[in-house]
Amino acid sequence: MLSYFVYGTLCHAPLLRTVLGRAVEMVPARLPGHAVFWVRDKAFPVIVEGGPGAAGFLLEGLDAGDAARLDFYEGGFDYETREVTVETAAGPAWARAYFSAGGLEPGEPWSLADWQARWGEVAVATAGDFMAQMGHVAPETLIARYPMMLMRGGARCRARREAGAAAGPLPAHRGEIRERRVRQVYAGYFAVEEYDLRFGRFDGSLSPEVNRAVFVSGDAAVVLPYDPGRDRVLLIEQQRMGPHARGDRQSWIFEAVAGRVDGGETPEETARREAREEAGLEIAELIPAHRYYPSPAAMAEFLYTFVGIAELPDGGPRLGGLAAETEDIRSRILPFATLMAMVESGQANTAPLLLLALWLDRHREGLRARFGAGA
Repeated sequence: MLSYFVYGTLCHAPLLRTVLGRAVEMVPARLPGHAVFWVRDKAFPVIVEGGPGAAGFLLEGLDAGDAARLDFYEGGFDYETREVTVETAAGPAWARAYFSAGGLEPGEPWSLADWQARWGEVAVATAGDFMAQMGHVAPETLIARYPMMLMRGGARCRARREAGAAAGPLPAHRGEIRERRVRQVYAGYFAVEEYDLRFGRFDGSLSPEVNRAVFVSGDAAVVLPYDPGRDRVLLIEQQRMGPHARGDRQSWIFEAVAGRVDGGETPEETARREAREEAGLEIAELIPAHRYYPSPAAMAEFLYTFVGIAELPDGGPRLGGLAAETEDIRSRILPFATLMAMVESGQANTAPLLLLALWLDRHREGLRARFGAGA
């Protein structure tokens, strides 16, 4: 039997249970002469020599299968095991512990409580996806797309929390779904999954088994910046691969500001971040608009949309976007009437922009009265 000393994120019992596939006893322990820090600019910790001692847990009685699962999860993050002696209430104990193979820069002292508050739920959901690939995909391959996996984990958490939140005049059908097989047939920045399943029909029976493919991209936040005093909006323009792949010779598209909701981030935080990155713009207040699935037959994508109250002074087109993501974005400030003319002519042809324009048309007078037209 094997013993391991865990610190940092694996001290979160739900995460440890997901990684191991079972619950184990967690004995409080301490590794003398070490300390745990956040990795600089990352959402996970690193343990280093020197310090008053690193708090964690001793896991005893693990078998080879447990060790393989731990190695798969931690190995993806470029961690390796060393033999250590830890202190427990029952006395010193030998254990294995995971240390960085190098290249990770320590930042601030580690706080498990802070990590749990922002990342705990998302990390557990993501670990489930990560461990499901054990035996199919190398951990080094998974870690290369881990930020995208965190986005998907965050989407799972929001979907679970928001289930049934929308109230309407008609009750929704909630039939049984029986999955026989789920497999990931492609995984890059995005992923494609195939499901063999049966679903509950409206007459109460189960359907024959069907095969369905889903494009997995994570949730996104969309914000249309609006200046109620000057009655103008900000649009962005960029080249998009969807129209290009369709064969549209005009693949430079007008859109509202948008971006993927990162793991550990709220849609509101995403909307403000993307406004800064794409348009150099600070949003004074976010007004929630619609939330919806843009193409539920084939895409596991959910959009959170907002109108963002902002000051939009005179000025010509402005270039923006992140160089690290090879973004080439031009922002344009237009009168609201011009936006509605684009809607009528078909020049505005992306669903989030169309829906936000129509939402703003309906609520515009109220926003102008609330935020001071002519200010």
